[in-house]
Amino acid sequence: MRALLSVSDKTGIVEFANGLGELGIQVISTGGTYKRLKDNGIDVMGVSEVTGFPECLDGRVKTLHPAVHGGILARRDVPEHMTQLANLGIKTIDIVAINLYPFKETIMKPGVELAEAIENIDIGGPTMLRSAAKNHKDVVVICDPADYETVLAELRENKEVSYETKYRLALKVFRHTAAYDALISDYLGKQLEKQFPGKEEEMPAQLTLTFEKLQSLRYGENPHQKAYYYKEAMPVAGTLATAEQLHGKELSFNNINDANGALETLKEFEEPTIVAVKHANPCGVGSGFDILSAYKKAYEADPVSIYGGIIAANREIGAATAEEISKIFVEIVIAPDFTKEALDILTQKKNIRLLRLPEITKQLPETAYDMKKVGGGMLIQDIDSTLYEESELKVVTGRIPTEKEMADMKFAMKVVKHIKSNGIVIAKCGKTLGIGPGQVNRLWAIENSIRQANEPTEGAVLASDAFFPFDDNVIAASKAGITAIIQPGGSIHDQDSIDKANELGIAMVFTGVRHFKH
Repeated sequence: MRALLSVSDKTGIVEFANGLGELGIQVISTGGTYKRLKDNGIDVMGVSEVTGFPECLDGRVKTLHPAVHGGILARRDVPEHMTQLANLGIKTIDIVAINLYPFKETIMKPGVELAEAIENIDIGGPTMLRSAAKNHKDVVVICDPADYETVLAELRENKEVSYETKYRLALKVFRHTAAYDALISDYLGKQLEKQFPGKEEEMPAQLTLTFEKLQSLRYGENPHQKAYYYKEAMPVAGTLATAEQLHGKELSFNNINDANGALETLKEFEEPTIVAVKHANPCGVGSGFDILSAYKKAYEADPVSIYGGIIAANREIGAATAEEISKIFVEIVIAPDFTKEALDILTQKKNIRLLRLPEITKQLPETAYDMKKVGGGMLIQDIDSTLYEESELKVVTGRIPTEKEMADMKFAMKVVKHIKSNGIVIAKCGKTLGIGPGQVNRLWAIENSIRQANEPTEGAVLASDAFFPFDDNVIAASKAGITAIIQPGGSIHDQDSIDKANELGIAMVFTGVRHFKH
């Protein structure tokens, strides 16, 4: 038997090659792998001895040769194949252990240039891996150092590797090379506009995405559903997948989904802000002069729903804030950091999860997409990164909002953007008073937000994620003491709402930007 080893990640390769040698398997290798094995006293043959042709073009061509691929691809159960190998003087290669040039690691380096990235696109490696995986009935193929010991163990015990193991390893290879190529195509697509300004590419006709498994979850939204957590292949700063868990049991499916909703809302705010989330919807949001005052506002907004919820903060959590949080049960606290005193307080609660996310305020890149899986397909859109343009705001009523009302309306719009449609938020003094998410008509959303308010709504403002279809929305707001309304506008009945607002003395502002979230 012969084994071809050529790896970028050399973890365990010396031990693997030594184990193969002890079993009488001849080892063939290339470049840096050859040198590593030779330096460690392994009896190894250079690939040029197999091909009779020197490596060339700075190592770009070394294994792309019939003596290599013929030895891998020949079917041992086809006599004609074996006769051809004999006539050509080619010997079979029975084990192929390859891992690829570090393309991902290269493009993650700050300031990497396109030329360097391209040089780290592996050609021979994927070709050998795919060849061996195609012929997995006869060839053992390994792309992950974690599988070396499994292969050695079976060879030692049975003198061969089982077909099931070979099949699983081949499947792993095809998934690995598909992810590798997907990462390359994604990177090159993102470089297009940089290389050719003004030539931004439309979404491709074929879209391949690659994600890496973070963990298997206990269950999904419900106990009878299996679930898994994957992250994007390229780390995205400021996202939940890059957070460090400091305390508590592992996150559940619903924890992850809810925490993501909290982070999305929190990123709207620069001032000290706390976002409390329950079932993926904000249930209390507060902004203050410091994070403690922000927490008190978020808690007061809805002290019932925050129980068992998720809290996200855009400032370090100190002892005073930790003391307040510890008075209730919450599932998760996410913050850029925690003081030692805060950790001492919060870690006394066994079931709370504490996540540190230093770049919690970092916005998602402009190239980010929002994806929704639907039966038989997927919907993809740009992320909703806009709130509104200040210059595009239109005061459509005779009464002009005060400066304070304008500030509260902006605050409310930042929150309503992240609740399920139809959505309404009532706010005052940097605090949500009532949130009405996910209703099938806007009037119900208004009525729910009023009913849910934990304190009087007189003098508060109201934000709507989409236009008012009729003036009954304005009437309901007026009855609750709302003094200013911000909404996108765009209904054929806009004038009816404007007229009713003028009649009732309510200021109304149109943004021209809708924020549906389904």
